[in-house]
Amino acid sequence: MRGSNHLIGLLNFTTFLLSIPILGGGIWLSSRANNSDCLEFLQWPLIVMGVSIMVVSLAGIAGACYRNTVLMWVYLFVMFFIIAALIGFIIFAYAVTDKGSGRSLVNRAYKDYYLEDYSGWLADRVADNSYWRKIASCVRDSKVCKKMDNSVNGVPETSDMFYNRRLSSVQSGCCKPPTECGYSYLNETVWTTGGGLVGTNPDCSMWNNDQQELCYSCNSCKAGVLASIRKSWRKVSVINIVVLIILVIFYVIGCAAFRNNRRIDNDEPYGEARMTKAQPSSFQL
Repeated sequence: MRGSNHLIGLLNFTTFLLSIPILGGGIWLSSRANNSDCLEFLQWPLIVMGVSIMVVSLAGIAGACYRNTVLMWVYLFVMFFIIAALIGFIIFAYAVTDKGSGRSLVNRAYKDYYLEDYSGWLADRVADNSYWRKIASCVRDSKVCKKMDNSVNGVPETSDMFYNRRLSSVQSGCCKPPTECGYSYLNETVWTTGGGLVGTNPDCSMWNNDQQELCYSCNSCKAGVLASIRKSWRKVSVINIVVLIILVIFYVIGCAAFRNNRRIDNDEPYGEARMTKAQPSSFQL
């Protein structure tokens, strides 16, 4: 009985530790929201799930230490739904980030991003004007474009140097015009039309050298944000898959240990009764 309780306590402590990377993944996405993703509603499911696993694991530890069957039953019951929710979240994360990637360019180290390459719930959400105004404001306030300045001792980098830079998806989509528009490079965030625009992309007319405007209204900027979200969610999903596999294994072991505890609890009265019956009631000569 004691060994089973120790096993359940150890498993609960382990699941408590496993809740840390899930909670950390949500906090990491939240911190990145100030830099690029700017979609706060996306990281909250991870944070809530991490906190839930942490609280339920503490209840399981208490149930194991104090041999509280009710707490252990609640732990296993709630953990089942947490595992189901984690499976649903992983499937959802992969489904909404299934399509979309940057397009490689000739003589460019960075990629261009197009909104039509993305589809589904997440793309529709980002493209919605009511959401995009908040996201664009967040990207603008993060000064991600201002941080592109790569001048050395006050000398700005040349166009060839800029073309060989590996820009993030947000920098490429929001801080410069699409390459097909034919703009001429002056510096990282200032471009001129040169001999006139050659592209038919609607983003070409949306570009503005005003540092508060740039391409924040462009579809390329929305696509760049989507690419950033996709990359972040895929990284977090890998961690979640590993945690899910471990949780399922521990849950199965925990159920077996819990049944063993119940069996021992049910056998104890019967065993005590047999011992009492076997003892002589009096001493006979």
